[in-house]
Amino acid sequence: MTDISELLLSRIRDVADYPEPGVMFKDITPLLADPAAFTALTDALAEVAAHTGATKVVGLEARGFILGAPVAVRAGVGFVPVRKAGKLPGATLSQAYALEYGSAEIEIHAEDLSASDRVLVVDDVLATGGTAEASIQLIRRAGAEVSGLAVLMELGFLSGRARLEPVLEGAPLTALLTV
Repeated sequence: MTDISELLLSRIRDVADYPEPGVMFKDITPLLADPAAFTALTDALAEVAAHTGATKVVGLEARGFILGAPVAVRAGVGFVPVRKAGKLPGATLSQAYALEYGSAEIEIHAEDLSASDRVLVVDDVLATGGTAEASIQLIRRAGAEVSGLAVLMELGFLSGRARLEPVLEGAPLTALLTV
């Protein structure tokens, strides 16, 4: 394991039975509170942005905002939030997607992306991949290209990677940690 992996893992707290019994929640707030760990994470994700040729970073609500915005600043590119439906003012594009029990919808301001943009999607955790898949569809509907998907942590046992690799159409999926 690399030094950055060890640093990041040491700052992620397991919270048993949250948000419901049987779930082991991965709490990243201790990582965010540690300036050295947060900087290392931001730098690593900014390297992914540079490697993929991203011109914009899209952050997925809500922890993707916390990670994506400083990554965009560090990489010298723009940041675009993907929000839950009804949270953005003005004209939006929306995408519905299935959840385990029901559905959800996310939105983006279409004018924040253009055909010349290469977009790196950033989030904290890749679980089943539903939200990431919907965001990829939104980015493409806005006319931009997806340059990749980067996450702090992949929950490998939930098979989100297998779901997303065909959708990414060859763009890289980078997980700094896999648990």
